Amino acid sequence: MKDSIAVIGVGVIGGAIINSLLKSGYEGKVTAAEIQLEKVRELEKLGIAVTSDNRKAAKESDVVFLCVKPNVLKTVLKEIRKEVEGKLVVSTAAAVTVGFCKRVVPKARFVRIMPNVAILVQESFTAYCCDDDVTKEDREKIKEVLDVMGRSMEIEERYMDAVTAVSGSGPGYLSVIVEALTYAGLKVGLPRDLALISAAQAVLGTAKLVLETGQSAAQIRDSVTTPGGTTVEAIYEVEGSGIRQALMRAVEAATKKSEKIRKQWE
Repeated sequence: MKDSIAVIGVGVIGGAIINSLLKSGYEGKVTAAEIQLEKVRELEKLGIAVTSDNRKAAKESDVVFLCVKPNVLKTVLKEIRKEVEGKLVVSTAAAVTVGFCKRVVPKARFVRIMPNVAILVQESFTAYCCDDDVTKEDREKIKEVLDVMGRSMEIEERYMDAVTAVSGSGPGYLSVIVEALTYAGLKVGLPRDLALISAAQAVLGTAKLVLETGQSAAQIRDSVTTPGGTTVEAIYEVEGSGIRQALMRAVEAATKKSEKIRKQWE
């Protein structure tokens, strides 16, 4: 894919999308549109076109990423309405449905994506859903771009609230676990940097085992749990803490919150 891409709104997610494209060696033109131009001057040095004119960025691009907050999405869509007619528009605005976007700009083709903060290191899981006008070619294009940022999967939009709770908020839960493991390491005498690195790498390595070997989480747990060993002793304590139920309640609460926010938009 060598289409021209515009990223409107160069905050955490918008900036991460641009940096992912740079790291992948993307050959198409990339434009960063940001009101505060000083935020994108470093990108300009790396070969990214920069502008504070959203209309200009949208007009000169084939694919437009809207990385703005939900409360300003409608305003931006109205601003670039004519420039994105007949084009593929990708929205990162949490909880805002493709139907809402379509009502504002009926002649554009919309994809809604839900990445997470791991997009900063090209390890995001990004779920996405498309409106009915998105073509097979569009789907191939967006899949190619999103896979540069980690892993992606097209889903039905009705699953977006749950994915937001599991994956979008997931780094928040896992950060608590990494922090807890780090402090556990400190408690048993590890230096702080060793405790942090070993805890974080354990989480990363376990995730890669699931994704790359096809093993279930239970299979991985059983493979390191030997009779009378250290792991079974630790698992006994973990299960007694109620952490499994706490995480399930957390995801359920986050899903309900996402549904509530979405209904406000609908």
